[in-house]
Amino acid sequence: MYDIVIIGAGPAGASAAIFTAKAGKKTLVFDNGKGMTKRAWFENYYGITEIGGPDLVDTGKQQAVRLGAEMKEETVQNVSRIEGGLSVVTDQGIYEAKHVLLATGALADLAEHIGVQTKPGTEPRIKTIVDVNAAGRTSIEGVWAAGTVAGVSVHAVITAGDGAKAAINIISELNGERYVDHDVLKA
Repeated sequence: MYDIVIIGAGPAGASAAIFTAKAGKKTLVFDNGKGMTKRAWFENYYGITEIGGPDLVDTGKQQAVRLGAEMKEETVQNVSRIEGGLSVVTDQGIYEAKHVLLATGALADLAEHIGVQTKPGTEPRIKTIVDVNAAGRTSIEGVWAAGTVAGVSVHAVITAGDGAKAAINIISELNGERYVDHDVLKA
């Protein structure tokens, strides 16, 4: 059983995977290759002068894998509660996890399909978002959401931060205490 399955490998999902994998949590990320970030150009992303969306996404995915996340190119079709966790059904298999993070960008179709409470979006062209609390929890126990699907701005730097926030909260719940990840320069 995975500690966390992340659905979506854009800025929110990959950022979450970087934190969970670095924290030693068994992390699986699903990417169906349809994210809107791959069509973007960035000159407003902190710490990066300029970068194309495909390069940003690939770098984030590579970083998550380097830190221990597993990455699969599969499309998630369903998520449901099972004893002790959640079942994640894709077009290629069935996986089990303690937590699931929806990081599906502008698409709330899967969230609606699995019965997560949604509400109207507030960003331009984002019709529906997942109703989450401040930590990123949804109406289904163990299912979280981050990024545009959770109602934050479509700007990649903001969705990446939201993915990290949700990951910290999930790690904290798994650990039973507040988790903090600080790296320090070696002298």
